[in-house]
Amino acid sequence: MSRTTFLLLITMLAAFLVPTSATAAPYCGITWGSLPKSAPTSVTGELVNIRSGRHDCYDRLVLDFRSRVDGFHVSYVDQMTEDPTGNPIPLRGGAKLSVAAFGPAYDANGQPTYTFANRRELLNFAGYQTFRQLAWAGSFEAVTTVGLGVRARLPFRVLTWDNKVVVDVAHIW
Repeated sequence: MSRTTFLLLITMLAAFLVPTSATAAPYCGITWGSLPKSAPTSVTGELVNIRSGRHDCYDRLVLDFRSRVDGFHVSYVDQMTEDPTGNPIPLRGGAKLSVAAFGPAYDANGQPTYTFANRRELLNFAGYQTFRQLAWAGSFEAVTTVGLGVRARLPFRVLTWDNKVVVDVAHIW
């Protein structure tokens, strides 16, 4: 074996054996994680709309309320269920997010403040990178819940401001 070949082999071997401290940068700077996220409620308003948006690094779900809302519980679940019956809700996608906002979808007289045409397809997610399906899970005891089918178990964050509860789900890890 020539000296050049020997040095080349040693260099290649050293590249595998020497630990490096370099780590990959997070996708789009996202460091959210996929564990459950919650905030206690101090104020509640009635749900009036649900909408969504596509962004470069994540898909966004927005629950609009008539007045300020600040409480929520969002987590990945094995099976999405209807509240209060417990009936299973099928969702497309590799993972299911239960999105509960602490505000009803009805007013003080029990009249609906948010209505939908199809409880299994609240929004159209054609062209979305992460979202697959949004289904109604119920509004019971001043908590409104929807099931969000997503492509895979991906990092997400939950934000509240003014009269909105916002759920952003990253496109990749």
